[in-house]
Amino acid sequence: MRITVLTGAGISAESGIRTFRATDGLWESHRIEDVATPQGFQRDPALVHRFYNQRRADAARAQPNLAHRALARLAEHHRVTLVTQNVDDLHERGGSPEVIHMHGSLLGALCAGCGHRWPAALVMRALDPCPSCGKPQTRPDIVWFGEIPYHMERIWEAVEQADLFAAIGTSGLVYPAAGLAQHARRNGAETVELNLAASAVSRDFTDRRTGPATEVVPQWVAALCN
Repeated sequence: MRITVLTGAGISAESGIRTFRATDGLWESHRIEDVATPQGFQRDPALVHRFYNQRRADAARAQPNLAHRALARLAEHHRVTLVTQNVDDLHERGGSPEVIHMHGSLLGALCAGCGHRWPAALVMRALDPCPSCGKPQTRPDIVWFGEIPYHMERIWEAVEQADLFAAIGTSGLVYPAAGLAQHARRNGAETVELNLAASAVSRDFTDRRTGPATEVVPQWVAALCN
């Protein structure tokens, strides 16, 4: 069976990674416009780096939970394409062999000038020189609002080829991720949502499992692997 899984902030919440909610315009007491847009980075790169340095430290302390580890087991039994909106590395540390980070990763650094990428230090600064061009335009390799998510061609292909599409811990508020279930269903896939509560796009799913990710995901995986 070909399974495409999309995960959001809800799967990492039980590992202590606080979820992002766009509805109030704030993220960790900061305005989204200040810390998650190219314009915010241009205005105050030092603030943006302080914000993501803290996110990187928080993610480094967090540990994969039962839901992350269950998805790793799923990949041992089925052809799984794992797509995440999360910027932490808990899927990788939980044992998943390959993860598509559509919104980038806290572990990556990006030159805003030449586009070169390299592994991020635990603490990054705007004046850090790019290893390729030498310019002091270092930024987190994170997809911000107004930017195009990474690997979309590969993601659409995986969704179109899936026999089963699952969304885990997603709010259904952020596109294009929120449109993947509908696209999968149009292409004949079964669709299942595993979430604490119904998302904004619950109507796009043929099956819904409600509860904490550490409970519903292992149960769902066990049923697929038996």
